[in-house]
Amino acid sequence: MQMEIEKVQAAIEAILFTMGESVELSKIAEAIGHDEDTTRKLIHNMMDRYEEEDRGIRIIELDHSFQFCTKKEMYEYLIRIAKQPRKYALTDVLLETLSIIAYRQPVTRLEIEKIRGVKSDHAVNKLVEYGLIEENGRLDAPGRPLLFGTTEEFLRRFSLQSLDELPSVNSEQIEHFKEEAEDEAQMTLDI
Repeated sequence: MQMEIEKVQAAIEAILFTMGESVELSKIAEAIGHDEDTTRKLIHNMMDRYEEEDRGIRIIELDHSFQFCTKKEMYEYLIRIAKQPRKYALTDVLLETLSIIAYRQPVTRLEIEKIRGVKSDHAVNKLVEYGLIEENGRLDAPGRPLLFGTTEEFLRRFSLQSLDELPSVNSEQIEHFKEEAEDEAQMTLDI
């Protein structure tokens, strides 16, 4: 039985390594000939073992999918090889825009601009370029504006398994944010 488990886990490793991107649990289960619950348990056992052995890689779970990735602690070693790893800075404007999209998705550019109070073309384009958001179809309205939503890369970058893990914002916080925004807008008018 132990040999069977090791062989199946080796198959899972091969699948995740070869695909490079996340692979849906259902596809892994089908490939190894087990049900999804058993497959999930096998993968979680592998995840635990990788952590215990302090390996340079780990398996992450992303919205009912799994993927191999490098541990963050290994980043400095990767820099020595890659010289210029793809790393970008998220400015306050980009973070604000990204949070609106994450909480309101699918959302149009116009809705984002209405919430922010300023044009958001540059921010949206940058977030698409960074792979954190993507086009999710079009709204069935005049002009058929594009809808935007977050990507798996967003989940990966913010260490979330799914959007359900986003922190919730209560109504008191929302009121406080509105008051701050109104005060800030009033100060701008007074100047």
